[in-house]
Amino acid sequence: MQTSYFDIESRGREQEKAQVQLMQLVGFRIGKELFGVDILMVQEIIRKVPITSVPNAPDFIEGVINLRGGIIPIIDLRKRLRLPTLDQGQNAGTRILIVTVDSRTTGFIVDSVTKVMKIQTSDIEPPPEIVVAGLKSKYISGVCKIDGNLLILLDFSQVLLIREKEQLKGFESGPDA
Repeated sequence: MQTSYFDIESRGREQEKAQVQLMQLVGFRIGKELFGVDILMVQEIIRKVPITSVPNAPDFIEGVINLRGGIIPIIDLRKRLRLPTLDQGQNAGTRILIVTVDSRTTGFIVDSVTKVMKIQTSDIEPPPEIVVAGLKSKYISGVCKIDGNLLILLDFSQVLLIREKEQLKGFESGPDA
C-alpha cells in the first residue's frame, strides 16, 4: 500500500492537534496545595531576595524589588489567596515567580516551585461553581488531577481586582514601565 501526500498531510494535522491540546504549566506549592500557571505567563523564577517595604500598601503587597533596573511589585500569594500562614520563617525553597500580567511585570512569592508539567487540556475541569461563587475574583481557571494530586490552575490576570491593579501602577518603574 502506497502512502500518498494527502495521508502524510493528514497525519501531520493530527499531530498538530495533539500538540495544541497539551498545555505547559509551571507547578508551585503554597503550603500543601499544588497550583499551576501557564508557562507563557512566567517570565522567570528567582530566589527570594530582600524586599523594600512600601508604606500604606495593601497587606498582601510585600513591597518592591529592583530586578535588572526595573522596580517590580512583590505580592505574597499566600496572603492574597487568604491561605493560612505558616510560622516557619523563610523556607529555603521559597521562590518569586516573575509573571507578566496585562503587560505588567509582577512578582508572586510562593513556597516552592515543583516542575514544568504538560497536561492535556481535556483533563482540565472547570472549578466547582460553589467554590468560585464566593470569590470576588475568578482567579481559579480550572482543576485537574496530576500524579495523584489535585492541581489548581490559577489565572494571574484575575488574581488582583481592578482597583488593586491600579494601586500596583504606582509601584512600577524602570525600562518596562
